[in-house]
Amino acid sequence: MFSSLDVSTSALVAQRMRLNAVSSNIANMATTRNEAGESVPYEPRYVVFEAAPDIGNAPGTAGVRVAEIGSEPQEPIWKFQPGHQDAVKEGPRAGWVAFPRVSMMTEFTDAIETTRAYEANVGVIEVTKDITQQTLRILA
Repeated sequence: MFSSLDVSTSALVAQRMRLNAVSSNIANMATTRNEAGESVPYEPRYVVFEAAPDIGNAPGTAGVRVAEIGSEPQEPIWKFQPGHQDAVKEGPRAGWVAFPRVSMMTEFTDAIETTRAYEANVGVIEVTKDITQQTLRILA
């Protein structure tokens, strides 16, 4: 009975990590510099899940865990903004600024999907809790 709590808890943790990555991507949609202050656009993050065998105390129970939080170098979106502090100063791209390739539509869709998965796992925990309470009432 408690293995279902372990499985749902592992999913809650994984979905929270995914939502953190999505919110980071949305928050950095216009970030044109990296952590070192160089004029390099933000690279969107993504979360990879994997099956996690033997979650909790029940052998044979599989859950989920975050395998990696990665980023993938992508061609930036170039916008002509000659007054921007990070605009290319010379060459064929003079006056152009490199922005991260983050799609608000994709990120919002991922956020909704993640939220729904999170809510579903909370629902499973609530049902498990109710069943446990009813079982204890019957036994008492």
